[in-house]
Amino acid sequence: MKKVMQGVSRFKNEVYPKHKELFEKLSSGQAPEVLFITCADSRIDANLITQTGPGDLFHVRNAGNIVPPHGVDAGGTVASIEFAVGALGTTELVICGHSDCGAMKGALAPEGLGDFPHVCNWLRHTDAAVKVVKENHADLEGQDRLERMIEENVVAQLRNLQTHPFVAARLAAGKVRLHGWVYDIGAGEISSYNLDEKTWGPLSEAEISQLPGVSAA
Repeated sequence: MKKVMQGVSRFKNEVYPKHKELFEKLSSGQAPEVLFITCADSRIDANLITQTGPGDLFHVRNAGNIVPPHGVDAGGTVASIEFAVGALGTTELVICGHSDCGAMKGALAPEGLGDFPHVCNWLRHTDAAVKVVKENHADLEGQDRLERMIEENVVAQLRNLQTHPFVAARLAAGKVRLHGWVYDIGAGEISSYNLDEKTWGPLSEAEISQLPGVSAA
């Protein structure tokens, strides 16, 4: 906790003064372009990975970067998505999983979660991904199986995301775009899911350059 408190002091005395104009602007409202749904894992820092700053991302974080489908009892994740897309008008919707995800390990082996009933209930939202892995990739074991589960979970949550009314309406109107990512913690790399081809591949400079308002580095 001492490290955290020292950081607060440095922010107040060193960081805030350098960016005072930005913070004063943000104090009266927000208009993030990107809704970034990722895991609560402490190793994931969305602003660091994307090199963005305050006001750029609307963050939604939970165990397993999960999006409950519309119709399930509303919770904080559902409410946040509804607000981001419906009220703030976010246009780029990202679901970002990550390597070595503990939630995905738990989803594949729920028998080890007997002491965590709320975690077990939450991970039921990964059932579709678990079924895909078990029925279509039964030959995979260990790390390979986990990596496939992490990818299939992102795909499953993208499908769930499309069941939400604001998302569905704006997708139909071409006003939002969906992105599925997996972040490799050790390698510092992002894999991207191609929704049309249903394939995974590196997030390339060519793909980045095709986005409006973005130039490849």
